[in-house]
Amino acid sequence: MTNAFAEPRPARLPRSARRKQLLAAAQEVFVANGYHAAAMDDIAERAGVSKPVLYQHFPSKLELYLALLDQHVDVLGEQVRGALQKTDDNRQRVDGCIAAYFDFVDNPGGAFRLVFESDLRNEPAVRALVERSLQISIDALADTIARDTGLDRAEAELLSCGLAGLAEVSARWWLDSDGPNGVRIDKTRAVALLSGLAWRGISGYPRISDG
Repeated sequence: MTNAFAEPRPARLPRSARRKQLLAAAQEVFVANGYHAAAMDDIAERAGVSKPVLYQHFPSKLELYLALLDQHVDVLGEQVRGALQKTDDNRQRVDGCIAAYFDFVDNPGGAFRLVFESDLRNEPAVRALVERSLQISIDALADTIARDTGLDRAEAELLSCGLAGLAEVSARWWLDSDGPNGVRIDKTRAVALLSGLAWRGISGYPRISDG
């Protein structure tokens, strides 16, 4: 006989929504503790689910970490490609590319630490994803540089690596550093300074259309 006063069971989340919930909880734990110190028990508790439910979606801590890392590598790639595609002005493209890295590291969730500061770089699958994050930016930038300057692919990729590296390292330094008065440089100003530096170098390569 059904108890008319029994509390209804909470609605079961669709699989995609549950996965999103678990990834969000895992991000908080991994960012706070690093991979090695993070525990699946802590992630399950943070997500408000049982450990078996967590394992139904992610059979191991490594698989969960890789899924999270893959997600944020794609986010960074989309931000860089979006910055390059929304304008035909190469100065604005440089500015947008650098801004994409600053926005990525400035996200309060701290996802950039998984991509750029992982404590699991010795794991081949993790290393491959981290390297892919750089290669995505290199490919996107090199397409534009090679098309506009006539440089061969290898040279365009080298310049792209330099620009992506400048953006990444500078953005991470900016986030973790305070100025002499304990006040971080305004993000817009920081992007403008670095964009000016990068543009003075890249603009030295004449466009094919100017020849």
